[in-house]
Amino acid sequence: MGSYNVIIDPVTRIEGHLRIQAYATPDGKGGGTIQTPGLSSSTMVRGVEKILQGRDPRDAWAFTQRICGVCTVVHGLTSVRAVENAAGIKVPKNADYIRNMMIGAQYVHDHVMHFYHLHALDWVDVTSALKANPATTAALSLTNNPNYKPNKGALPNTAYFQGVLDTLNSGLVSRGQLGLFSNGYWGHPAYKLTPEQNLLLVSHYLEALAWAREAVKLHTIFGGKDPHPNLVVGGMPCSLSNNTGAPSERSGGTSLNTAGLATVKAAIAKMKDFVDQVYMPDVVLVAKSYKEWANFGATAGNFLSFGEYPDPALVKTEMVDGAIDYPAGYVFPQGVLWASDLNALKPFDQTKVTENVAHAWYTGSDQGAHPSTSSTILNYTGPAPDSPASYMLDETARYSWIKSPRYDGKPMEVGPLAHILTMHARNTQPNDKLVRAYVKTYWTGALGLKFEQLNSTLGRIFCRMIETKVIADQMAGRAANASAGTPAYTGWYQLYYNNRTGKYFNPNAFPMVAAAKGKVGFGYTEAPRGALGHWIKVGTDGMIANYQCVVASQWNAGPRDASGVDGPYERALKGHVLADLTKPLEVLRTIHSFDPCIGCAVHILDPDGNPLVQINVNHMI
Repeated sequence: MGSYNVIIDPVTRIEGHLRIQAYATPDGKGGGTIQTPGLSSSTMVRGVEKILQGRDPRDAWAFTQRICGVCTVVHGLTSVRAVENAAGIKVPKNADYIRNMMIGAQYVHDHVMHFYHLHALDWVDVTSALKANPATTAALSLTNNPNYKPNKGALPNTAYFQGVLDTLNSGLVSRGQLGLFSNGYWGHPAYKLTPEQNLLLVSHYLEALAWAREAVKLHTIFGGKDPHPNLVVGGMPCSLSNNTGAPSERSGGTSLNTAGLATVKAAIAKMKDFVDQVYMPDVVLVAKSYKEWANFGATAGNFLSFGEYPDPALVKTEMVDGAIDYPAGYVFPQGVLWASDLNALKPFDQTKVTENVAHAWYTGSDQGAHPSTSSTILNYTGPAPDSPASYMLDETARYSWIKSPRYDGKPMEVGPLAHILTMHARNTQPNDKLVRAYVKTYWTGALGLKFEQLNSTLGRIFCRMIETKVIADQMAGRAANASAGTPAYTGWYQLYYNNRTGKYFNPNAFPMVAAAKGKVGFGYTEAPRGALGHWIKVGTDGMIANYQCVVASQWNAGPRDASGVDGPYERALKGHVLADLTKPLEVLRTIHSFDPCIGCAVHILDPDGNPLVQINVNHMI
């Protein structure tokens, strides 16, 4: 019967451009099975690393944040950590607490938005919701989300769900204007939820749009704006004041006072309530109806975490033989799990990270080079721009703008599943015990699934839910620990302009710049999508000589390596059973479970390789 070419290009409801290609064996009934790993191809190219060469290291964060508009703070934080590592800077406790809250807000916002606005529609049939009985949906809401009042209780539940139904019906569907819900595989035989379950989840989809504004408040308070809040090498650009009144230049300027901290705590409380009352019950509701998805979407089973959410009382930042020594000081532990034993957390050594370009459109090492010595030199040999959408990629050649990262020569999955599994394996910190309790209560308990089935499409969704709960709970404690009246930056950081003397400093005379000259720094963050690393080499002139980013969606979306070993996205598609070969909803379910961010993995130049716009950025402004 031959094979059927399954092509999704572009994969939508993600950040960036991604092409997924697979071969399915037809079953003679319109469906089929993907027997071999698929192909993951990024169709955009990144040039940020080249842009940074020759610039001041303290400005790098402002450029790297523009890699992505979704992962708003994580690239900036990773960048300043890389410079701090090169210069030997240790930031104050308050800086870590503030950074923890900022990246925590990013996590909670990102994961909730991912579930409802990027991934839920793979499981929720919007058109089925039109058949729902609002009274039955109201009863379901009381059992599924008993502590949540839709629309803040402004209407009785039945009336509220009737309003959502009317909006869907008369406002969108009857006029053929699905808007946010266009281009779905509505009516697909793989959808299983009842009309009332679909209506409930669609209503929460809409409510989550308004809720998302709360997460942004933390970035604007601590960083001045969102997206791309302000950061600084050596700490944070905001300080904390003991002043309880309105800020003024004389009593603390724009520093964050106790009133500002109260606003932060209120925003965190609202975020946490939505996670507890809406997001977690909804994930469990979906999981109960789709338990078979614990049997699909497994990767090779190797997992990597750089470590994140430092506790300043416990963390050590010294480099020991290329590895960072902080075994117990992070909520998400630093470490490696191999498929052979998911209960044995191994130490992480950043010198074992390599970038492989055997199947990527770059010039470099096919066998792999460490990021501190690798480069970004474009070498496109792919299809012509006017190729038809049905063209087929050749897995024996180069086929992606994403490189293939490897750890100790092996592909690694990163992200929520890696975070939860490494915490489960560490089992020494209070949060590790909570993770084990959640896995027992929900996964092996309520769902009746096996622990090893966490390596699956459904397992990623479940682990994203658990880590959102852990981080939301942690954020309240971080806000309480931030001390008013203490600094959030170090003496290493100085402004270019001295207000007292009216003179500019010589940047090359700064202690930070002098300490970083000729050094290589490694900055790390566990972004919501997983392990994010920046490597910087500072030249003898104090400027950036080389800069390389290895991001989470590179680890997961990278193509095959020189040995022909497939990347996590590719491996995860093997064995998928498709109900309709022309509507590969099942492929989207697994790819979306990783939460792809191709904008992070690549960036854009014009067809001739020239920059599209040039912007002068300087932290003295």
